[in-house]
Order: sequence, then C-alpha cells, then structure tokens
Amino acid sequence: MDLKGKTAIITGSNSGIGLGVARELARAGANVVLNSFTDNDEDHELAQSIGGEFGVSASYIKADMSKPEECRALIEKAGACDILVNNAGIQHVSPIEEFPVEKWDAIIAINMSSAFHCTAAALPMMRKAGWGRVVNIASAHGLTASPYKSAYVAAKHGVVGLTKVTALETAQEPITANAICPGYVKTPLVEAQIPDTAEKYDMTEEEAVQKVILERQPSKDFATVEQIGGTAVFLCSSAADQITGTTISVDGGWTAL
Repeated sequence: MDLKGKTAIITGSNSGIGLGVARELARAGANVVLNSFTDNDEDHELAQSIGGEFGVSASYIKADMSKPEECRALIEKAGACDILVNNAGIQHVSPIEEFPVEKWDAIIAINMSSAFHCTAAALPMMRKAGWGRVVNIASAHGLTASPYKSAYVAAKHGVVGLTKVTALETAQEPITANAICPGYVKTPLVEAQIPDTAEKYDMTEEEAVQKVILERQPSKDFATVEQIGGTAVFLCSSAADQITGTTISVDGGWTAL
C-alpha cells in the first residue's frame, strides 16, 4: 500500500497501539503526526526516528485530548489531515456506585469526545483534498461489556456510534469512517501488568496470561500493535473504498462468543 503524500494524524501515539499504528502508516509511506499530552525531548526524538527509518515526514504535536479546543488545534497545527486515527484513551475500573465522577468525565472526554472534536476539524481538510480516512480505535468493549468498566464501555460504544454517523455523512464522498475493535493487545502497559496479576492470583506469568488476562479472548493470544496498524493501513487502501461505517474486530474471537 502506497500512502505517499498523505498526512496521518494519530492521537495518543507516543506509545502502545497509537505508536504501532503510526509506524505502520509511515511504513506504507504516509507522513505522520504523533501526539500526546506531554512535550518531552523524547516525544520529538521519537517522531524524528520514525521519519528517518521510513523516509517520511514525521512530527510531534502536544495536545491534551481532554480539552476540546486542543483537540481541534491539533488538526489545525498539523496543517493537513488525510488520515485521522482517533486512538487516545485512558481506563479506570470501579463499580458504578463508587465510580469517581472526575474519572468518568475524563474517560468520556478523552476516549470519546476527542474523536468528535478531531473529526469535526479534520473533515473540511479531507473534503478540500478530495480524499480521507477516519479510523477510530474503539475496542471489543465497543461491542460488548464487562463489569466495572462503565465509562470505558460507554465511551467505546459511543465511538462506534460516532463512526457510523461520520460514515453516513460522508457516504457519497471519497471519505470513509470505520472503527477497529481490538481485544487485548500486547502493549508495554499490558506487559507490565502480567507480573502483578501472577502474584495476585498465585500463578505463573503464563498461567496469569492464559487464565486471567486472556480469559475472554478465545485465541488465548494477544493481538499485536503491528496487526492493529496493518488493519488501519488496509482501511486506507483502495480495497477498502466501499468499507465504511462498520467495525473490524481484532480480538481473537472475543466478540464471537
């Protein structure tokens, strides 16, 4: 897939899934804009390294996805947006009656509302360019639910709904909108949880992965950030011109249950 000349903005992309998606889009030739809420030398060096590795233009723009004005400013500062990957997200686990209000508000803002604000700012650029792709990183929890994750599940279901509306509003244009719904993905954050989970349940790390972390993932194997990135690249290809308003699950069979 050749995305040369296209500019891709990926929110929440200095680590994990977002970084994996950014790397695969750069591998396919797209210029990439990385983002997070920090503004360290390491953030800018990361962008430079991706640009050098894949021979594309790569930059880093700080923007706090909990703030609507910064979401929209991210797109404007980038100057172009052919591909928008709404990936930024946080998590908190708690029963509904104990769920901290500030955590609910933050998760809804970062996981869902940021996708709306970024999309609203990006669509005029896509229309002007005559081509566009909106790829929302939702979750298996955008299609099903788990206890104690009320805000996350609500936000990811909202992202799936926003994806459908975006697709309908652009249906007769060369713009598509789709959601990728990962199950458990092997990210540094997830890997860091394995030893603690093993200790908590008095298991080996392998047992903790198979019996606890991947309990609901029938494949009993993690998806990789490269696989999520590859799915995003596919959705940007001409083969996906008529794929819009839908979800693609990369979840090892989780939502087949």
